[in-house]
Formats: sequence, structure tokens, C-alpha cells
Amino acid sequence: MTLVVADLAGIFVFAISGALVAVRKGLDVVGVLVLAGTTGLGGGFLRDVLIGATPPAALADWRYLLVPLGAGLLAFFYHPTLGRMENVVNVFDALGLSLFVVAGALKAMDYGLGPLPATLMGVVTGVGGGMVRDLLAGRVPVVLRSGELYATPAAAGAAVAAFGLELGGTQIAAGVAGALVCALWRLLAMWRHWRAPVAAGSIGSASV
Repeated sequence: MTLVVADLAGIFVFAISGALVAVRKGLDVVGVLVLAGTTGLGGGFLRDVLIGATPPAALADWRYLLVPLGAGLLAFFYHPTLGRMENVVNVFDALGLSLFVVAGALKAMDYGLGPLPATLMGVVTGVGGGMVRDLLAGRVPVVLRSGELYATPAAAGAAVAAFGLELGGTQIAAGVAGALVCALWRLLAMWRHWRAPVAAGSIGSASV
């Protein structure tokens, strides 16, 4: 149940971020729902296929389809209110990232993976949907923007959750600790304009 709640919460906030990107791009209601769905479900779908959790949760449980649909409609009709929040898309993205990396790592542990591969699955879960969203919206994916601290907080949060569970912590304790590490690091990086190091003299490089 803990994993389902984390998964659905991550889907909701990621779907909100995808829908808001679609609204800002001037897409119609179909485009908004498509971006909400792909953002909310993309990473988890890929994770489930990779760890052998088939059929993926997005196809086996009606709630996984209803949640991004509801989030997309919420953003479509109430985007002026949501849009008044400072950096609302990035904030929702950071929250969705933290929930997704934890859910991905813990589910991978449940399927018998060790903490290191589970950490990788957490990162895949966290960045997958956002990459699809940005590509469909014609933007450079956040995870590939030069100096952007995105994948590093994701990996840190996933590792805290996976190793916390491996060391005897409960799912809830490990999940909350991992989500806090990821969310706080990502939000502080945006607020304080922290940047990942790039090679001296290079034009640009992928974020880490």
C-alpha cells in the first residue's frame, strides 16, 4: 500500500507539471491530457517493464489512468490559479521527482533487486516521464540541461530509500527520508542557483 500511495502521489504531481507545460505551450485539452498522462506514467511504465512487473501498473490498475486524467483536467481548468505560484512547474516537477524515485527504488527492492540497481531504477522512474514531457513539448529535457542539478538529487533520494530499506528500515521511514533528500536538494538547487560542475573550457555538458 505504501508503494501504491507514493506511486499515485508522484503520478499526480508529475501529471500536474506536464499539464501546466502543455497549457503554457497553448495546447488544447487533448494535448494537455496527453502531456499529463505521459509525464505521470512514463517513468513508472519503463520501470515496471525493466524489473519484470508485467503488466505495468499503469495498465493493470484503473487508478493509474484516472489520477493523471484528473490532474490534467484540474490544471486545464484552474491553471490561472496554479500559474500564480512562483516557478510552479519546477516545484511540482521537484515534488514528483522525489516521490517517483522513492517509489521506483522501493518497488525494485520488492522485486528482488539489490540497493544499487534499485537506485538506478529509482532514477529511471523519476526522469523518464519528465524526459518524454519535455521532448513532446519541444524543450530540452531538464535532466540534459548543462549544469542542471536534477539526476544527482534523484540518485541521492533513491539511494537513501534503497539502502535505508536494505539496512532494516521500514518502507515508510526509508521512503520519507529518500523523498526529503531528493526534494530538498532539488528545491534548494533551484532557489540558490546551484549548478553541477562542467569541464573547464567546455561549451556545455549534460547535467549530473
